[in-house]
Amino acid sequence: MISKTEIEPEDKGRKGVIEPCLSPCPIERGMRILGGKWKGSILWHLKDEPMRFNDLARQLGGASKKMVTQRLREMEDTGLVKRRVISTRPFAVSYEITDFGRTALLFLEELKKWSEEQNI
Repeated sequence: MISKTEIEPEDKGRKGVIEPCLSPCPIERGMRILGGKWKGSILWHLKDEPMRFNDLARQLGGASKKMVTQRLREMEDTGLVKRRVISTRPFAVSYEITDFGRTALLFLEELKKWSEEQNI
């Protein structure tokens, strides 16, 4: 059982009680879906058209194929991308963004603008 945590509020000089969050907050839930290295970049590269796996992996220069595969599987499980087998000999697949995945593009665009404005 999670107990309540007592804290000392900085400006009040008396103890307050903070209730623990028993379920993930909306930000944490969102980060579980989109968090993890490469997920945002994968969606960004798929925004215009489906891509074959090898082409997508090349676009993500610093990611290993194993990492790209892992992230794509996670994203497929959460409904962000859809996998399609193009051929079996030689084996080739492509990935495309889903309607659900497209909803993330709105704030990825804002994140892109925000990061471009920073002088860090």
